Amino acid sequence: MANSGPKARARAKTVWPLIHTERAALANDLGGLSEERWETPSLCTGLTVREVLAHLTAGASLTPVRWLAGVIRCRFDFDEQVAMRLAEHLGANGAETLERFRRAVTSTTKPPLPAIAMLGETIVHGEDIRRPLGLRRDHPIAVLTSLAGYYQGSDLVVMAKGRIGGLRLEATDGPFAVGSGPLVSGTTLALIMAMTGRAPYLAELHGDGVPVLRRRVPS
Repeated sequence: MANSGPKARARAKTVWPLIHTERAALANDLGGLSEERWETPSLCTGLTVREVLAHLTAGASLTPVRWLAGVIRCRFDFDEQVAMRLAEHLGANGAETLERFRRAVTSTTKPPLPAIAMLGETIVHGEDIRRPLGLRRDHPIAVLTSLAGYYQGSDLVVMAKGRIGGLRLEATDGPFAVGSGPLVSGTTLALIMAMTGRAPYLAELHGDGVPVLRRRVPS
């Protein structure tokens, strides 16, 4: 379970507005998308952009109690739980799926995860959706730097800390830098997406450590 002490609660109060901003930006980017484009494959293997958006809605609607009930119902098969919750929030078409997401933009409901992990879900899955659609968002560098700092020290939701072990990561557009070993450099967003296992972003990275990271990121 996520730490719920005073420091964690204070940090969450600063993170939630960032989450809401990122959700609203994603909803705005997807407004007016044709039904055909809603079926575009996302960077999440096997999921369309519409299904990834439904997954984000599910995460914004799932209390710790409902999360635990789902885990038990799915016999601790976490992938099955994700698929079940996604289906609950998938609209009949893209417009309906987007409307359901819009209603969750300002939600502070979450599974038993720290708020920074929810920010990561929003940004990373937002890029899983945007990149295949040819959409771009210039995320505030301070937000990306904070998120990169979280991922470099965590394997909680996705294996990120383990994936970059023995490497030196340096951002070319901000202050993020961590680790020692062969260098991997690139934008903060590209580093985050590579840390979280998104192979298309490896082409945007440079340095002697990139081949090592490439072997650790599923193609």
